[in-house]
Amino acid sequence: MAHRPLRVLCLAGSLRRASWNRSLLQAAASLAPAGVEAEVYDALATVPLFDEDLEQAEPEGPPGVRALRIAIAAADGLVIATPEYNHALPGVLKNALDWLSRESPQGEVLAERPVAVLGASSGPWGTRLAQASLRQVLHTCGALVMPSPALFMARAADHFDAQGALVDDTARASLQRFMGAFAGWIERVAPSCPAAGAA
Repeated sequence: MAHRPLRVLCLAGSLRRASWNRSLLQAAASLAPAGVEAEVYDALATVPLFDEDLEQAEPEGPPGVRALRIAIAAADGLVIATPEYNHALPGVLKNALDWLSRESPQGEVLAERPVAVLGASSGPWGTRLAQASLRQVLHTCGALVMPSPALFMARAADHFDAQGALVDDTARASLQRFMGAFAGWIERVAPSCPAAGAA
């Protein structure tokens, strides 16, 4: 029986259109191994600030939250690229994770979901502290976070061209290995995902 490809959703923790992390995920999607379909999610800005009053008023979640939950629920794995703001993950990303940790018609979509974490920054640290804080939140939400390989892209401007394409061959090779490892992680920790069955 034919198997459908693994579906991977890629989420950048930045709203800036030309963010390094969005560019990193676009490169990751293009470098995904055979049998993996990776898509960059582009509507994080539609997720409102978490508010329990809003949650009670709209039990299925506001439209932006609902769309993100549905996209994650339909994926076999999630790749999150985080910037680093003040030695931690950005508020916009933490806010989205707060919404995603709540019960919903799609369930708790982060619970037992394979997730990979990476990040790019303009400085010398490559989002090390942001990734650590993001991993802590994801573990609390019950996500199955890939422990390695790690990818910390420092001085991102040195690796991309003016159009946002990843042109550094060493970085491309590292990103390709990262995506290959994540495909293996999904198959290891979620062997009963729909991709393991017949199409």
